[in-house]
Amino acid sequence: MVANTAAILATGSYVPKEEISNEEVAARCGVTAEWIERKTEIRSRRYAPPHLATSDLAARAGAAALEAAGLDAGDVDYLIVSTSTGDSPQPPTSALVQHALGAYGAACLDVNAVCSGFVHALELARGLVALRPGARALVIAADVYSRILDLSDRRTAPLFGDGAGAALVGAAEQGYGILDTDLTTSGGAHHLIRVEAGGSRLPASAETVAEGAHYFRMEGRAVRAFVNENVPPALRRLVERTGRRLADVDHFIPHQANGVMMRELVEASGLTQAAVHRTVERYGNTGSASIAVTLDEANRAGLLRRGELVLLAGFGGGMAAGSTLLTWQGEAA
Repeated sequence: MVANTAAILATGSYVPKEEISNEEVAARCGVTAEWIERKTEIRSRRYAPPHLATSDLAARAGAAALEAAGLDAGDVDYLIVSTSTGDSPQPPTSALVQHALGAYGAACLDVNAVCSGFVHALELARGLVALRPGARALVIAADVYSRILDLSDRRTAPLFGDGAGAALVGAAEQGYGILDTDLTTSGGAHHLIRVEAGGSRLPASAETVAEGAHYFRMEGRAVRAFVNENVPPALRRLVERTGRRLADVDHFIPHQANGVMMRELVEASGLTQAAVHRTVERYGNTGSASIAVTLDEANRAGLLRRGELVLLAGFGGGMAAGSTLLTWQGEAA
């Protein structure tokens, strides 16, 4: 455990302006708006317009975090982009974000741990700052799931939206910052969340396009069972490892996968006393961005106070899970 070496100094986010209602989604996939809200607690989501890609959303979120910190793009030493919907297989989306921001002094890389990617990227940033005190890492999580959805699939289409969130990570003040992180992967369950075509195993072809093999697919019930079985013990393990109790957690920001699933997770994890922050009702599941967007909204609303314990938890394809516990340092923007 490398405790208290790095902290989140500032946050930012960006969601597209176009709001997609449950009525619009329901008409495409043969259900009702009431069915969507009852099953997911989602009322709307945002879709990026055709001229905006993942890197565009990411750059806007990153710029917001830099503005909140009072820094320029030239002050960034590392730029890490977490996404599973990059602009293209190559170049890395982070290189495009660097160019958009003008952060030419930053080393750039992409992270793909799907919906737990933001937590994985934060841990990577913590390690980099620990190795090089004084460095600043801009962590951006961004996804444009609307481009890979089968809009007629009622199992996935109602859930997902587009967005980006960012966190500037730097040296922690004494007594503040990231306390510990827990990362796991259960590769035996990799088939539960997938996009089958477009890679080296099943390259793009007319046949794969005709078969819809480039669409996002998910075994929803199995994913829900995986989360309920694996995430609560991981959260307990993490919190206890830092010498705290679950009752000490002031704020819980989980991946905004599904509103009903989130309520189950809070109950199963014993976090009912914490303030649980949610954006799922308005934005749906924004993939890797969901924790980062929700964190930024809580921060900008002044809900996170210095010294409070904040627990972040992500889970998604792979199957990967990640959680981090931190003592909040950054001031609300």
